[in-house]
Amino acid sequence: MSAVVIGHMNPDTDSIVSAIAAADLYSKRGVDAIPAAQGAPTPETAFVLDRFGVAAPRIVNDVAGQELFLVDFSDLPQAPAGMDSATVLGIVDHHKLGDVTTSSPLEAWIWPVGCTGTVIKNMYDFYGVEIPPAIAGCILCAILSDTVIFKSPTCTDADKKAVEELARIAGVDDPVALGMEMFRVKSAVDGASMTDLVFRDYKDFDMNGKKVGIGQLEVVDLAMLDDIKNGLREELARVKGEGRHSVFLLLTDIMKEGSEMLIVSDDPSVVESAFGVSCEGDTVWLPGVMSRKKQVVPNFEKAFK
Repeated sequence: MSAVVIGHMNPDTDSIVSAIAAADLYSKRGVDAIPAAQGAPTPETAFVLDRFGVAAPRIVNDVAGQELFLVDFSDLPQAPAGMDSATVLGIVDHHKLGDVTTSSPLEAWIWPVGCTGTVIKNMYDFYGVEIPPAIAGCILCAILSDTVIFKSPTCTDADKKAVEELARIAGVDDPVALGMEMFRVKSAVDGASMTDLVFRDYKDFDMNGKKVGIGQLEVVDLAMLDDIKNGLREELARVKGEGRHSVFLLLTDIMKEGSEMLIVSDDPSVVESAFGVSCEGDTVWLPGVMSRKKQVVPNFEKAFK
């Protein structure tokens, strides 16, 4: 049976591309591995895969009894069903180390960089394996997505260096122009349901025993969302009603470099505690906040203690 390489729930471009790239690398190292995803590609990811002619991985929601490589996560709340009987062989990630445990040693690459794709690019280099041009292009886009075209505070010199080298391999002359094209696709909301938008890039977290959901929509202009904010608020209330203490949705304007946060919480004061801003009503503007991983989750974890 092939080992399954899989990313987190509600997969973004990094999660799906990393599964594809890592499966390619593991296979070339002699490990029988196949990519998988916990959901269909988002419009942005579909654009990237189509741009470079790469097939989307199969969808897997239960991994009971299987061997796994985890990419772009190591938190159990973001894992598929069946983890209690699965065997984790390796982790490749750029987030904090989560609560996944193993009964045997594993191969772990966990780096403080802006994208799991950057880690995988360096894994290819370390093992002396050539990156196929199509996969290089997809990894490049994943890095541009996760670092918000280098504007996110999570972006490092390693991410920029990886993009430069991947662009040469993939034949991309202007990575920033490609990134802007990608973000225009990512910003599209026409025809999408409120559920699809809230869960386009969404994760649940355990914060001091409380279930907290944090989603993010990145757009090139917040005005694009004016007509649907009430619908988003209604969907957030529905999601919170499923047993969560709080649900927050970041509406990130990549040009203004900040985020408006929609708030549905049993205790909205945690927002003020986390960010030091007065919170009146169900929304607050957070200047300079671009990264859920680095600027939002750690602040809330402190506020919930």
